[in-house]
Amino acid sequence: MSFFVILRNREKHSPKFFDYVLVAQEMDEDIKCSRKKRDFLTALKKKSLQITTIADDDDKVFYGITAPKEIFETYQYLLKVTDGCNWSCEQQGNTPQSTRIRIVDYILHYTSIDTEGVPEYLSDLIKENVFQDQFCLHEKEEQKELRKTWARWAVLFKGQPITDVRHYFGEKVALYFLWLGWYTFLLIPAAVLGVIVFLYGLFFFRGNPLINEVCDSETIMCPLCDKPCKVWLLSDTCTYAKLSTLFDNEGTVAFAMFMAVWATVFLEFWKRHTASYVCEWKVFDWCEEEEELILEIVNNPDCKSVKFSHSYLRSTLIMVLMTLMLLLIIGLAHALVVFRVIASVEFAKQEQLPFLSENSYTVALMLGAVLHYLTITIMTWVNRRVALKLCELEKVISHAAVERSFTVKMFTFQFFTLFSSLIYTAFFLGRINGHPGGYVRIARIWRLEECHPSGCLMDLFIQMGIIMLLKQFISNVFEFSGPWFKGWLKRRQSRKMRKKVRRCSEKNCVQGTGGTDLCDNCKLRDLLWNFDLNNVDSFSLFNEFLEMVLQFSFTTIFVAAFPLAPLLALLNNVIEIRLDAIKMLRLERRLVPRKTNDIGVWTDVLETIGVLAVIANGLVIGISSDFIPRLMYRYHYGPCANSSTSGVECMSGYINDSLSIADTKVFLPQQLVHKDRNVTHCSYRSYRSKDDYTLTHQFWVIQAVRFAFVILFEHVVVMCKCIAGWFVPTSPLEVKNTRLQDKLGQLKEQLRSLDQ
Repeated sequence: MSFFVILRNREKHSPKFFDYVLVAQEMDEDIKCSRKKRDFLTALKKKSLQITTIADDDDKVFYGITAPKEIFETYQYLLKVTDGCNWSCEQQGNTPQSTRIRIVDYILHYTSIDTEGVPEYLSDLIKENVFQDQFCLHEKEEQKELRKTWARWAVLFKGQPITDVRHYFGEKVALYFLWLGWYTFLLIPAAVLGVIVFLYGLFFFRGNPLINEVCDSETIMCPLCDKPCKVWLLSDTCTYAKLSTLFDNEGTVAFAMFMAVWATVFLEFWKRHTASYVCEWKVFDWCEEEEELILEIVNNPDCKSVKFSHSYLRSTLIMVLMTLMLLLIIGLAHALVVFRVIASVEFAKQEQLPFLSENSYTVALMLGAVLHYLTITIMTWVNRRVALKLCELEKVISHAAVERSFTVKMFTFQFFTLFSSLIYTAFFLGRINGHPGGYVRIARIWRLEECHPSGCLMDLFIQMGIIMLLKQFISNVFEFSGPWFKGWLKRRQSRKMRKKVRRCSEKNCVQGTGGTDLCDNCKLRDLLWNFDLNNVDSFSLFNEFLEMVLQFSFTTIFVAAFPLAPLLALLNNVIEIRLDAIKMLRLERRLVPRKTNDIGVWTDVLETIGVLAVIANGLVIGISSDFIPRLMYRYHYGPCANSSTSGVECMSGYINDSLSIADTKVFLPQQLVHKDRNVTHCSYRSYRSKDDYTLTHQFWVIQAVRFAFVILFEHVVVMCKCIAGWFVPTSPLEVKNTRLQDKLGQLKEQLRSLDQ
């Protein structure tokens, strides 16, 4: 054995790059594993794959897999048979490296060996440690160019070389970055308008009569918990009321309508934007099922078609299991509610810590948001494994169907994990807690939370702000530092071998036959460098899509409560694009290039989110915010209800009108004291009678107007969405004309072939 490297089975014309690499131990003590490895390599050779073996002094063997040109010629011919437009993008005799990798990857993973009558594939052999690893190589020159123009912070605000990304990583990765770039670009008007809404609330901050009424009030409020809680003044929440008006104002309604329409416009313009690229790439009419059939024939010309099957029993079982999983996730949201209730009571008892006891509810809410983020992190791991198991139970036959099924299940689980607690805060908090003398309690001990006198929207704002900031900041930190640290550990563990080949340089390599050991060292150096990079799999790109689509959900669904969400998303995405690019090119192994002409089922997910955004924002404004009660007070119950009134502030007295009065003896056995005075009555947020605590006529009128507003809001926004969808053509005229010319040329070519 050479001190550095042994090169066996060298082909006469070895390629510059291997199409794929398998890694194994050279001296395998397990005879059974050694036999399986030999059988698998023999099966690959029977398919005309060329295998170059390179070993290092760490007893590690790299098997460089290279496919002959006949395989790619067969692939190109089958493409021409199914669709001439698809075939035209693959230049005959000059197969792109991304296509070579995709084909060889399919052959490797669908080649099997017979072990006691049971077929074993590459994934099974890796689990049994027959092979240690498998990966495809980065191309040095192309990688260097992309690092210069794309994957570095110096080009943070420059456009992306999408076509170059497509040539290197395939259409699937290219369309992800194209979508992310388009999403980031269209966030600019949404972020600007969100900031304007925020500044609008800030501009009318000082002259707002509602803030003055709260800050100057001497109203005594009922305790937020039982003994030893105390009564408090409404003016104690002056700061809280000021913050609430920054986003709970008239501008919020217009902004929510804008964002609901924006989601539709974004999707329609995205379809136009992507149509130009897929037409240029000649994959407009590409079909994933046909692609899989072609690869199957290339792998095994004698293959047989797999018939579709459907089992109602299996579908019912999967639906039941999904329902149980969703109930578990909703149960966790209830646990968070219980935590906040108990924490609020316990913090209020800490009289030795005045800040904690006086702000017990706010501190409990913030801790609950942090705990919610930790729950999201843990449940992401659980949700993925459950979704994978459910996909295995489904037994779908194609990779495309598996991907669609997994995406829908995983997104559904993640959506409920993220939004169950927010839905409670938005639509149930303070509405099911009862009233003095009839409070709803957990385990008959702890009272449910109440809304703040300034409204429940502030609670939703705090929770969303904390989750979004933590999720984006921590995710970005771990997304970059995690792969970097793992790669550093792997390089440190194999530092000895890296020193032996450090002196190697590409210019010293001898091309052609009969290479020297120095050339072999260069190849070994490249293999070791790629081996030390972090592993990637079919979920690597899925994780990126899921992260961004969930962010899209945050940006649109509850944007009425958090108008700064588009701004935070914009700032995050500007960094996210370069972060993902650097990670894919420098820290991770090369993703297997996948072919596609759209972002798949994610389009349907985004359209669903757009519908949910209309419903949620309508409910938040109509049900959660104080927009309707304030509107009703201004024109029906307030001093301006009488048209003859002049010179009076229309909203004066609104805060007192939204409060009800309770007798403290009804719900508290002890005598309450405030500033050396006995408190016999206190106020709480509700529309109830002072005598029997029944809901007043004003409450029912406001509720009727709330629901009428929700229906009107959703109908108007849906109409705007439909008009926007109709007004924006799915494909630009240039794309339609180009496709027409391509089809015409294809038909003429086929006609000429018949004449010959």
